[in-house]
Amino acid sequence: MSEPARKLAIVLFNLGGPDKPESVRPFLRNLFRDPAIIQAPGPIREMLAWLISTLRDKSARENYAKMGGGSPIMPETLKQAEALNAAVSAELEGWEIKIWPAMRYWHPFTEDVAKEVKQWGADEVVLLPLYPQFSTTTTGSSLKAWRDAGGESARIVGCYPLQEDFIQAHADLIRKTWEDAGKPENCRVLYSAHGLPKKIVDAGDPYQWQVEQTCAAVAERLPELTDWQVCYQSRVGPLEWIGPSTEDAIEGAGKDKKAILLTPIAFVSEHIETLVELDEEYLELAEEHGVETYLRVPALGDHPHYIRALSKLVLDVLSRKADTPSCEGRRICPAGFSACPCREA
Repeated sequence: MSEPARKLAIVLFNLGGPDKPESVRPFLRNLFRDPAIIQAPGPIREMLAWLISTLRDKSARENYAKMGGGSPIMPETLKQAEALNAAVSAELEGWEIKIWPAMRYWHPFTEDVAKEVKQWGADEVVLLPLYPQFSTTTTGSSLKAWRDAGGESARIVGCYPLQEDFIQAHADLIRKTWEDAGKPENCRVLYSAHGLPKKIVDAGDPYQWQVEQTCAAVAERLPELTDWQVCYQSRVGPLEWIGPSTEDAIEGAGKDKKAILLTPIAFVSEHIETLVELDEEYLELAEEHGVETYLRVPALGDHPHYIRALSKLVLDVLSRKADTPSCEGRRICPAGFSACPCREA
């Protein structure tokens, strides 16, 4: 009689998004009540979360209505999970593999997934963020939610900003978008990442440094596109944010009479920041500043190289000590970034 298969649970951390119009306001409230997002005392944070979600509900609903009433992030994550399951299963014999999307601010919540994984009785658990670059506001927040929920002991992929297949996936999509458009000349690549308040980075968060390392690595694989710039989008609130902003980068490209090839460098699936902010708002801004060619590179989605990257990360971390965040098996951030989870690795 053969032994029962060992069970491997892979948990995909992601932001989440409202699945219908009625979900928009509670989703926003969940987002802004997270102490990793708004660093204020509890009562003040709760009041701000209520206020922001109330004020932004109408405009956010209008934007989500353009996508059918809800965010595509969950369907996109399920496609990635299916492709990843096939890739890992091809490499691991004798394992039963199950993959859970675990969303931070909407269903399925990270806390609920932690309970489901425990009930399933996994022999090994891998926590895999769909945030390639580590931030306390994304991966860090999800790890805290997992542990606060009593989640199983796990092997943790902390980040992968320089993983070779991940870098190649970006380079392939940028090149294909450029070639499909007829290889426009005088083109500037804008690597647009979600921004952060500057005070978070100043407190030791390695996100901006990791984003810039990713961009440099991708640009190195695109010798035909030597004019490029890193920029940051989606600013909200009165705080100073890291820059330059994507808006300023678009304006600068217009002044320089450049074609724009814009790629979402820190987003791995399409959602409101790509489908509305990049495709509509920034396109309009580019036209206002005289940009004649504005091209937007797709998010990674289930690109074969990206799925290969995720599979390799899972297989690699299975060989490492549980509960130790592994940045490709080594610390990659300079020592000054005290919020890096690999500081002890």
